[in-house]
Amino acid sequence: MFEYIGDRLTNAIKNIRGMGRITEENIGDALREIRMALLEADVNYVVVKEFINAIKEKAIGAEVDKSLKPDELFIKLVKDELVSLLGGDYVPLETSKNPTILMLVGLQGSGKTTTAGKLANFLRKKHAKNPLLVACDIYRPAAIEQLETIGKSLGIEVFTEGKENPVKIVTDALEYAKENKKDYILIDTAGRLQIDTELMQELKDITNAVHPDETILVIDAMMGQDAINVIQGFHDALSLTGTILTKLDGNTKGGVALSVRHLTHIPIKFVGDSEKLDGLSEFYPERMANRILDMGDILSIADKVESVISESEALDTARKMKKGTFDLEDFLTTLKQIKKLGPLENILKMLPQARKMGINNINIDPKDMAHIEAIILSMTPYERHNPDCLKATRKQRIAKGSGRSVEEVNRLLKQFEEMKKMMKMVSSGNMKMPF
Repeated sequence: MFEYIGDRLTNAIKNIRGMGRITEENIGDALREIRMALLEADVNYVVVKEFINAIKEKAIGAEVDKSLKPDELFIKLVKDELVSLLGGDYVPLETSKNPTILMLVGLQGSGKTTTAGKLANFLRKKHAKNPLLVACDIYRPAAIEQLETIGKSLGIEVFTEGKENPVKIVTDALEYAKENKKDYILIDTAGRLQIDTELMQELKDITNAVHPDETILVIDAMMGQDAINVIQGFHDALSLTGTILTKLDGNTKGGVALSVRHLTHIPIKFVGDSEKLDGLSEFYPERMANRILDMGDILSIADKVESVISESEALDTARKMKKGTFDLEDFLTTLKQIKKLGPLENILKMLPQARKMGINNINIDPKDMAHIEAIILSMTPYERHNPDCLKATRKQRIAKGSGRSVEEVNRLLKQFEEMKKMMKMVSSGNMKMPF
């Protein structure tokens, strides 16, 4: 999402490398480039003006620490202002009350129903909650069925009373939740193509009936600058506690995310980063700033890994890597865990200098991983633990069993041996990582 802004910002900062100190003259071109990048990315012009002025004011005459070069100081100032623009501190979701009531609101087509399922899935995994989805969109055709399908695929219960009055649905749902020990209630409300009086009155009636602990606006990140008016319209009527930006994996320039908090003072709490039901991430301003500036987001990678790999499994794998006993059986287990993280290219994009190294343009075909898995599964347990025993006849049998060629089997074994050597060097401290 932020590749466009990030590339323009990093190119602008290059202009002051090699300078002895920061002056108004030598950062002038960089600031103009940053201003144009932000405006072209649909960032509100008021936000752009304040952002540029803040950087300029702090940069001019700033004392450059002996351990920092002028361009490094300038990058730090840009990053600090980006973090501030994105909201500064991380604002967590309310989870302490029992039951906690969350109401999702938004325009039709923003991805509200899917986001309700993603959020329920997140709460169950991250906070060990027992959520209840409540279907209150009685107007959009098949909206209730969509939520029921999502709930069924996740194994999360959906409360519905068909086309009953939404206020009655939520009050009945609250009673049901208390009786059935549900500790989190997520209300999927109706949307419209635009804000109207009838929609707002219905949402106000629901609010007055159950007093939600969180009222979160789901908004399409591809919407452009009009998103600010939509957010303000909902906030004036409902006192929003946060927003969720969807479709950040789409072809959007990211201007909405850089404008929302500054103009509305409403925190971004989550971002939707894939269409899958685990494609929802908590919004950390500093991590996002690091990604924009191609500094990487190692903490988010760690969060994703922790969600699918236990500490004991990670330690066991690390020990095997260090001893050089990591075999194809371990590799198969690791491969299955990696698949749970989602598209591998999305993880690689979070590495420092990903855009500089061209990683951002990598597209990994899921079929390639499936082929590797098929080859390893065609081996006997003994062969997986002792790949050195794989000679011509065994390789031919494995190729036939997996439906792949002998050349592919040889390529996998060669890559596995190279990977083993590299992992052993890294884990023993004999190889420095490039970041």
